[in-house]
Amino acid sequence: MNEHPVDPTQQDSDADPVERSTVDESLDYDLDTLEQDDTVIGTALRKSLAVFGIVAILVTATVLLQGYLAEDDVEVTERAPLEVPQVPKRPGVEIPQVIFSDITAEAGIDFVHENGAYGDKLLPETMGGGCAFLDFDNDGDQDLLLVNSRRWDWDTRPQPDQPARMALLSNDGKGHFTDVTEQWGLAISLYGMGAAVGDFDNDGHTDLFISAVGHNRLFRNTGKTFQDVTGKAGVAGQKTAWSSSCGFFDADADGDLDLFVCNYVGWTKDNDLAQNFTLDGKLRAYGQPQKFPGSAPYLYLNNGDGTFADVTAGSGIEVLNAGTNVPLAKSLGVAFADLNGDGHVDLVVANDTVRNFLYLGKGDGTFKEEGRSSGIAFDTNGNARGAMGIDIGRFRNSDELGIAIGNFANETTALYVRRTLTNQLPVFQDEAISNGIAPPTRPELTFGVFFFDSDLDGRLDIFAANGHLEKDINLVQSSQHYEQPPQLLWNCGAEHENEFVALTSAQCGEDFVRRMVGRGASFADIDGDGDLDLLITSNGGSPRLLRNDQDLGHHWLRVRLTGTTGVNSSAIGTWIDIHTATGVRSQQVMPTRSYLSQAELPVTFGLGDHDQIDKLVIRWPNGTTREVKNPEIDTMLEFTQAVPTATSKGQ
Repeated sequence: MNEHPVDPTQQDSDADPVERSTVDESLDYDLDTLEQDDTVIGTALRKSLAVFGIVAILVTATVLLQGYLAEDDVEVTERAPLEVPQVPKRPGVEIPQVIFSDITAEAGIDFVHENGAYGDKLLPETMGGGCAFLDFDNDGDQDLLLVNSRRWDWDTRPQPDQPARMALLSNDGKGHFTDVTEQWGLAISLYGMGAAVGDFDNDGHTDLFISAVGHNRLFRNTGKTFQDVTGKAGVAGQKTAWSSSCGFFDADADGDLDLFVCNYVGWTKDNDLAQNFTLDGKLRAYGQPQKFPGSAPYLYLNNGDGTFADVTAGSGIEVLNAGTNVPLAKSLGVAFADLNGDGHVDLVVANDTVRNFLYLGKGDGTFKEEGRSSGIAFDTNGNARGAMGIDIGRFRNSDELGIAIGNFANETTALYVRRTLTNQLPVFQDEAISNGIAPPTRPELTFGVFFFDSDLDGRLDIFAANGHLEKDINLVQSSQHYEQPPQLLWNCGAEHENEFVALTSAQCGEDFVRRMVGRGASFADIDGDGDLDLLITSNGGSPRLLRNDQDLGHHWLRVRLTGTTGVNSSAIGTWIDIHTATGVRSQQVMPTRSYLSQAELPVTFGLGDHDQIDKLVIRWPNGTTREVKNPEIDTMLEFTQAVPTATSKGQ
């Protein structure tokens, strides 16, 4: 939530060293000019490698020719013409129609997010909330959880008949949802922020963790209800903490799920109100994160008996400000993946106005922070950004991993791409400008962001949920709006001039681009047709369920896994590879992505025009693999770690 650029010499300071008004009028640029500049720079960067190659050839030829003349002292009367390689023209691309339809009301969703705002503008009010797709009743379809906040305890307004609560919605398999919150024991009120899903006790039922302002909650799924086991498990956290994104993963490779919880800033009502945050010197504004101290994340290791051990202090997760000894982190997003190929899960944490973190896992529940040396800590100018949502994916269908991070308005969404791997250190470069992401994402304030294949063509696209913090932002920055349209950045392929192109309303539908105060976002196939539908939450408003109505005739495959021996039953952290005539595509079973949110556990592969998969390879987190020859397509396949539960050709 970065209102201003951050002084790179003060990156490890827990507060902005320079007094600034909340809104800097210098940020109200001519955004059309900025977008044009981004496009020009991106094109130049793409062509630079070819130009460098031409220059290198010319220089080499000149040096060799001069050396030849000097050595033999022979007069050359005729020279063969030097053929200069041409910069190749990149092919054009036909952008598809990927229409999304708003079916929120039709699907039976009448949830409204309560942010508790009553006029004093307390920072947590503008930051929620999250969502999760999960199959809590094991009936094979994707259900929905919507996280809610509530009114503050000190709010003197007349209270509603029923306090705000989260919503658990059961899917009938066709995309229609029924509220079962009461029946499943989740009719509770808390100032909720985000959610994590996973089977932490390996009993075959998906459990829930809810992050909050104040104590967090862990709910064990018994198969009939959700049971609050927070106290027994020991994962409530501090009463004064403000937790945000969270996720289950296997930090110590012991076959059960551990828990990582982002904490945002050290916030209190009194501290917030004591500071004169304004938009224009008069209008009260939401506070700047630079004005609040950092707060270390939590890392809990699963003891395997229903309890967790808080190992934050000794795990390498806690990063302190070298000058103040205060936690540096102001974390809003987290993503998990093995980034250096050593078989251990690593973490990337998106921080707001301080540098991002990259934790290399050692496989035993401890980590080493390498954000600066890996290249993901700052932007290309060495500044920290207002980072929120995050995801990791192989968007080029190669070994190149991409880390997408949504940032504040007047910044661009980042796309850090792994370029080298030296001594187990992955080194990333932000390619947002060169691959076409920067121009369309610069104006927007992006929260939820993730990779998914919207049109099933086999390439991962990028989705972004956008929305500002301030209702009155347009009064002081004419280029900014409180409600902002979501964005779908379609992946054209690396061979094209712009690798990503933002789809217009003509290409993705009027319902998709309708403005909203976007925050959390997720995806799932809610109706069993093979393509991925979207859910976007709205701060202080109703979520939007967007059904994917693309009709391009592309083939697909969905895979659902269950771990058994040495692997968590949710199979979180498993990689699935599909081999086709044009190469290998890889995706990870990983619900934790976006902002405050969780995606479905099944993995969807778009196949485009391919009507055959040569083989499917499952790489379980414990190092074992399974290979399936010529699996069926245009269906859901289910496999357990030991015995498949769906037959496939060639098995």
